[in-house]
Amino acid sequence: MRNARRPCNAKTRGYTLIEVLIVVVVLGIAASLVTPSMGGSGSLRVQAAVRTIVADITFAQSDSLAFQAGRALIFNPDENEYTMVEVRSSTLDPEVDRVQLTSFNHGKFGDARITRVAFSGDAGNLLIFDEMGAPVTAPLGSTPASNGFVEVEGSGQRFTLTVEGFTGRVSVAREDLTPAP
Repeated sequence: MRNARRPCNAKTRGYTLIEVLIVVVVLGIAASLVTPSMGGSGSLRVQAAVRTIVADITFAQSDSLAFQAGRALIFNPDENEYTMVEVRSSTLDPEVDRVQLTSFNHGKFGDARITRVAFSGDAGNLLIFDEMGAPVTAPLGSTPASNGFVEVEGSGQRFTLTVEGFTGRVSVAREDLTPAP
């Protein structure tokens, strides 16, 4: 009868001290690489705010074209929010005509702030699309708008969203506000 126990081989008993140290060093290096990117979540939240504005501008333009009815975004930098509304008359009433309200006053978007808004027209804080999806200067108007922009700041960054006149094309430029070391 054969003995069920095998003789112990030194190579199959466990890890050597060197192997354990190598694993600890590799994990330490990986942790040091991950930690700085975890601290950068504030800038990612600000970028999410910028992407939200771009998506809402694009949606308002597409919606106006799809329903053959004007849409507008009313920016309110003092309240750090904007409202998308249907254009039903020559005056816009955000309470009656509201499609959606987007506010940056909660942690979802970090410290994102709408700092400046400049569009064509009397108010300067209105981005209006006519029934064909083209930017215009007034509700129910037909005068093409010139280029306008929205600035968003937060986490040491400034983003300028430019909306082109005639086409409504949105482009984004980023500027770091903190000097490089």
